[in-house]
Amino acid sequence: MTVTSGGSVRAEPTAALTAPGAEFALVDTEVRGIPWRVYERGPHTLRELFEIGRTWGDRVFTVYRDEHVTYAEHARTVAGLARLLHDEYGLRRGDRVAVTMRNYPEWAPWFYACAVSGLVFVPLNAWWTGPELRYALDNCEARLVVADGERAAILEGIDLPMIEVRGEGRGRPWAEVLAALDRDAALPDVTIDPDDDATILYTSGTTGKPKGAVGTHRNHCTNILNTLLGARVAAIVANGGTPPEPDPAAPQPGALCTFPLFHIAGITSLTYTPLTGGKLVTQYRWDPVEALELVRREALTGVSGVPTVGRQLVEQAAREGGGLQTLAALSMGGAPIPPDLIGLIDTQFASVVSPANGYGLTETTSAVVSNTGLDYVTHPDSVGRLAPGADIRVVDPATGEDAEPEGVGELWFRGPNVVRGYWNNPEGTAAAFTDGWFHTGDLGFFRDGWVYVVDRMKDVVIRGGENIYCAEVEAALFEHPAVADVAIVGIPHERLGEQAVAVVNTRVEVTAAELQQHVRERLAEFKVPEHVVFRAEPLPRTPSGKVLKRELRTEVQA
Repeated sequence: MTVTSGGSVRAEPTAALTAPGAEFALVDTEVRGIPWRVYERGPHTLRELFEIGRTWGDRVFTVYRDEHVTYAEHARTVAGLARLLHDEYGLRRGDRVAVTMRNYPEWAPWFYACAVSGLVFVPLNAWWTGPELRYALDNCEARLVVADGERAAILEGIDLPMIEVRGEGRGRPWAEVLAALDRDAALPDVTIDPDDDATILYTSGTTGKPKGAVGTHRNHCTNILNTLLGARVAAIVANGGTPPEPDPAAPQPGALCTFPLFHIAGITSLTYTPLTGGKLVTQYRWDPVEALELVRREALTGVSGVPTVGRQLVEQAAREGGGLQTLAALSMGGAPIPPDLIGLIDTQFASVVSPANGYGLTETTSAVVSNTGLDYVTHPDSVGRLAPGADIRVVDPATGEDAEPEGVGELWFRGPNVVRGYWNNPEGTAAAFTDGWFHTGDLGFFRDGWVYVVDRMKDVVIRGGENIYCAEVEAALFEHPAVADVAIVGIPHERLGEQAVAVVNTRVEVTAAELQQHVRERLAEFKVPEHVVFRAEPLPRTPSGKVLKRELRTEVQA
């Protein structure tokens, strides 16, 4: 149900823009037996999106430090790379190409070369360990892996063709690949359907093994059209309720993306930017001082990142003073956003910079619910309102039936931005999807068109936008011979949102540092517990044997 009540300033313009015959008109269709409302206009595939990007010509597309790449240069690289993947590597529609690296500008040509060729792009978490990376490569049956120098060192010796970006020659150098490209090549002759697979994004599972969420071209195109619609609505609201006249002399939009490009939020930046002819700016690592310099130097209109980024950017701007005249939006997601941060942004930037939040998961192809501008200032405790075309159910976990109106239950979503399932994992797909409805694992309620998240059912700690599934870390700690029992709990952290704490009952003496190193050798660094609390008595459990984590969390915080 798409509700247009509840005091939202966006409701009326959204309804007008999605009406029959309007710019974002929705039409009824059925995909894999699931009823959807989809955008009538394009782009419908990422190849169509690439063609839109070509039209921006000599505008700057990507910025990294002092490196600037134009849309025209990007398009020629993509065409040559697509041809090389087809002719030299023998890749065909549906084959998987994995990429793992920092937020380097090389993400863009690799993403679009796969997209225009009908290949499936598989971005892998750059902070994973070697075993984690190898598991995903084996699971998706990748035909080629592209890695930066740091990841190439981890994957050295892997039985898979590897191209190395900004590295030391452990794989085929990217410079050699670039030199071999035919920049005047035509795109591969391949027909791409909107519901063809486009990406596999791995999300950690409660059983410890990552699951590959399979995103289609329609999923990604729906996501960016949702984003564009939101921008149109914001412009109408800012203009007093009427659509502003297009300004051909308006400066180029641009945004600093601090989300990792292997996350769905990063993929959103890669796909939304060509739709609007903007510039995409990235950093080697998050640095608020450099971020403000980039906003000023590149005249950026937006910054996106986790709440930690938002708070540090606001605090750094307050310390430095000086103008940020071009900045118009600060978009946050990936972790719960403290309501006080919304007021801080609104006050610091004198209501000129619009705060924005999106609620979504990898499985919903980024935000399925959004809250921006004045709506966010007046409803900071809500994650926002449904995207057009999206449906919501609030389901009582005990009965599997819809909860009472405004009652708390598990949030389920359905729509053209919900992925088709998990790669090569029918059991996981069956557990998380019912007739097209995705079970989020989050508890919340729905009131007057607004969505509220109150708790998580899944045993997960969200640290700085990264999901730490407790079962995975607990399993690693149980491998240590000194550990008799263990539980991971999350406690609030001002900068990171949450931090992971291991509560351990041991057989023999062991130090916290030893246990942390044990985890570090098996899992990504962000999964290593910040603190280890030793408990002499057994962990509290229910009669059925389940650890009472709420009780432990209270003890740890106290």
